[in-house]
Amino acid sequence: MGEKKTTAKKIAGKATPKAPTKAVAPVAEKPRNLLPHEVLISTPIQNAAAMQAWGTFAGDADLGELIKVLREEVKTVLNGNMRPAEAMLYGQAMTLQTIFTNLARRAADNDGLKQFQVNMTLALKAQAQCRSTIEALALVKNPMPYIRQANIANGPQQVNNGVNPEQYAQTHPHAGNFQTAPNKLLEADHGQRLDIGAAQATSRVNQAVDTVG
Repeated sequence: MGEKKTTAKKIAGKATPKAPTKAVAPVAEKPRNLLPHEVLISTPIQNAAAMQAWGTFAGDADLGELIKVLREEVKTVLNGNMRPAEAMLYGQAMTLQTIFTNLARRAADNDGLKQFQVNMTLALKAQAQCRSTIEALALVKNPMPYIRQANIANGPQQVNNGVNPEQYAQTHPHAGNFQTAPNKLLEADHGQRLDIGAAQATSRVNQAVDTVG
């Protein structure tokens, strides 16, 4: 009888399903307001505030949404995707080209020399900025494959690390001509001193001195 009761208890224990344990959801941290110094050092917030102030032509932009979009763009660039930066530089170059054309046309319509000089000066400055922006875009898309480093030790020794610019110019014709001046090392002849000779005794000799007119 005792064995039957024990067996019945075991069967009953196996047959009774255990209640499923509920998974405890992690407690999400409540968003907090940033401190003033955290706002000042946040690049997306600074950029968003400036864009909101200067971008009134687009309407009343929501600052929170603008910060969110800028943070995503920053992550994209930090992950190595430079397409947003390339698009920005190209857009700036086209804007500067438009400014140059507008100012050049204004200068052509000016009869007075002063106003003509003002407009042409501003036009050429816009043109120079456009060229610099295109150069920056070219460096972003095609970064230099070498960095020239000069290690200068104590004495007439110099070691240049990097790819030979002339060799790089031959393999990359579009990169332009690289011309390097020969290294000129200062040669010091140690042990040689200026011989000033023996000191001469002073003598009292009458010398004729012409009168200076």
